Amino acid sequence: MPVNTTHPDYDANLSAWLRARDVIAGEDAVKAGGEKYLPLLQEQTDDEYATYKARASFFNATARTAEGYVGLVFRRPPFLKLPGVAEVRDQKSEVRTSALGKAMAVFANDADMLGTPLAGYAKNVVSEVISVGRCGSLMDWEGDAENRAYVSLYAAENILNWRVERFNGRNLLTMVALAEKAEGRKQRSEVRSQEADDDEFEQNVVEQIRVLRLVDARSLRVAGPENLQPSTFNFQPACQVEIWQRVERKSKRDKTEWQKVETRIPLRFGKPLPLLPFVFHGPRHALPNVEKLPLADVIAVNLDHYRLDADYKHGMHFTALPTAWVSGFDKEDTLRIGSSTAWTTDTVGAAAGFLEYTGQGLTTFERAMDRDERLMAVLGARLLEGQKKVGETAESIELRQSGESSVLANIAGSVSASLTQVLRWACWWNSTEALPDDVTNEQVVMELNTDFSTTGLSATELTAVVKAWQSGALSRDTMLDLFRRGEILPEGRSNKEEIHLIGSDQKSAVPERSIALANPSGGNS
Repeated sequence: MPVNTTHPDYDANLSAWLRARDVIAGEDAVKAGGEKYLPLLQEQTDDEYATYKARASFFNATARTAEGYVGLVFRRPPFLKLPGVAEVRDQKSEVRTSALGKAMAVFANDADMLGTPLAGYAKNVVSEVISVGRCGSLMDWEGDAENRAYVSLYAAENILNWRVERFNGRNLLTMVALAEKAEGRKQRSEVRSQEADDDEFEQNVVEQIRVLRLVDARSLRVAGPENLQPSTFNFQPACQVEIWQRVERKSKRDKTEWQKVETRIPLRFGKPLPLLPFVFHGPRHALPNVEKLPLADVIAVNLDHYRLDADYKHGMHFTALPTAWVSGFDKEDTLRIGSSTAWTTDTVGAAAGFLEYTGQGLTTFERAMDRDERLMAVLGARLLEGQKKVGETAESIELRQSGESSVLANIAGSVSASLTQVLRWACWWNSTEALPDDVTNEQVVMELNTDFSTTGLSATELTAVVKAWQSGALSRDTMLDLFRRGEILPEGRSNKEEIHLIGSDQKSAVPERSIALANPSGGNS
């Protein structure tokens, strides 16, 4: 089988991924899809279909929903735990920083070597997972100039194939094929002008496939006598990377061919990687299994709304525009319509008027589109909802949106776990652990926000928290943390800073209005 062979799950979900891309991209992409999203009417010509499609409007509720979801997850910055830049004194009493802490700080500031900080990379991952339900991260080591770990993001459409096998009681990813585009040089003939050879603006993008596979390390030969030692196990896994590039076809009839241009064994401390440095991201788990798109139902209703709008505008075009009619006029006369034009005739009993649509057929389309808009709001497009109904309590709104919060909580939890695995790989590249899984949550962890409520603490809740602290049921730190979650305290201000500000206010305030900082009950804070 050729290297560009795709996984059966890939083939089954590719159309859904591409449909989601088009819908989120907006009206231009949806209309470019033509009959795929807007069927041709019976006996409709190409010109008629073009005008039929041009009159339609695409109400992009899906993109607005996706942006709103990403905004809710990142309404608060992610919690990030990295190895500290510890100070270590050598025999000369000189202070130097921890190499691991410094390396992880560099990774956090520029995760992909394209200037994207780790928080921004996490936002890109969440956006991909919400949009198409899948993406992947490839960890690699840049050893030519900067000597550092970095991560690359792969969209769902670019994860072509994968294989999972079981070794030593655990499932391992043993192969993954990734589609890429790389800069290449066109093959030049022996006789070329100097002007063509020196064209610095000429660009050539080459399609290539990066294949990572686990092979038996005992069968490899890597430079260096101590790199690979025989294993007592039947299989000693080692990561091997292959780069395949597509060969240009001489004619359109020729089949696409792929040529292997590179094979290498990534090394860490002179030894091959024991696992494939690739992490899957999904809405519910970080497994290679393909999951349903989180916005699949919203996308389906959104496209239905688009088709209804096209039929509605089509009907309005033919029924809402008034049509002039005359009786008793000479058929050869040219009648013009306008405020400066009058129609006259000598025929007795002549008449003129306008035909106007007076039926109720188009209201059916209006009701159907309103229903779709409400349905999209129920399915998750919370930002499309109207103002709060009279008499509707905050509790009822919170209950109505609990389903949306559960979907977002699943996504935030799953992506937090997979991004933590990315951090383990980055830490492992710079540390001495045997496996990335040996890096614990005590060293690195990334947790995305799961508090999606934007209402904050109510006055009643605020009073209850203060009373609980005053009675000794809550510590001062817990109270301040609740204030922070309830958006009473600003993000980034520590408890120590807040207590210092309270103390400063007490010193400047009059005694009658000062607030005792100590616990009134005398309990521990």
